[in-house]
Formats: sequence, C-alpha cells, structure tokens
Amino acid sequence: MKIEFILNDKKQVIQVDPATRLLDILRDDFELTSVKEGCGEGECGACVILMDGKAVNSCLVPAGNIEGHHIVTMEGFRKTERYKVIEESFLKAGSVQCGFCTPGIVMTTESLLRENPRPSEEEIKEALSGNLCRCTGYNMIFEGIKLAAARGKGLW
Repeated sequence: MKIEFILNDKKQVIQVDPATRLLDILRDDFELTSVKEGCGEGECGACVILMDGKAVNSCLVPAGNIEGHHIVTMEGFRKTERYKVIEESFLKAGSVQCGFCTPGIVMTTESLLRENPRPSEEEIKEALSGNLCRCTGYNMIFEGIKLAAARGKGLW
C-alpha cells in the first residue's frame, strides 16, 4: 500500500504493508533511532512520537493509520526552541540518567505542555503515567517539566 504522510516536516511516500508498525518504519526505513522499542505493547513509552501534536506509542500504530498525518520524532523536535527549553530544564533538574527513556519522556512533555502550558504536579504525573524509567524515582523528571513550563512561558 502507498502511504503519504509528513515526517519531521518533510512529505514522505512509502510503499508498505498497512499492518507494519510505525515504530518499525521509523527505525528501519528512516533510521530514526530516538524511537526505541521497549515493551512493544504500548506500556513503557520508549517509542513515543508526536502524531498531529499528540503523544502516541508508535509500537501500537499500524502504517495504514498514518496516511495524511504529521509525525514528529525527537530528531525533528530537536530543532525547535521548545526542545531547547526542555533540554536545558531537564539538564538543570538532573532529569536524565541512562537516556533510554528520555526521547519518549521529552516527546510526552512536549505534548503535555502544548496542551497545558502550566500543568500541576498531578497533571504531570498523569501525563507521564505511560512512560517508564528504571533509573530514577521520577521526581527529577517532574522537576524538569515544571522548570520547562516556567522557563518556556509563552512558547506553549
């Protein structure tokens, strides 16, 4: 099946089985390695991307569902001012440890702040409930998100 979509602000056309996971297309066809397979069941958040601005587990999205949609991975988001604010805030708060979960958490943070620029701690916890991190107790991640919300005032 021929599928047309926008990936990191570039129009793409691919010929693929519509049941192929978006995760596999991004990694195998486009070599976008920020998107990681952790659980393959939509439970860990390592594969989170933005689909039309919303955080989505790419391991659960069949290729047939991306027709006409705008997909953003960390590789595309990294070029934005909002990313820079999140990156600096996470570094200051010590939110990053091994880094495996970080791209998914950053993409989830972008989706959260885009929808709710001033989230409460409870709203942050709810937004990150689908992202697993095995290195930290999450408090540093929550602090990084709060800091990004404060520093990025007006960007979201």
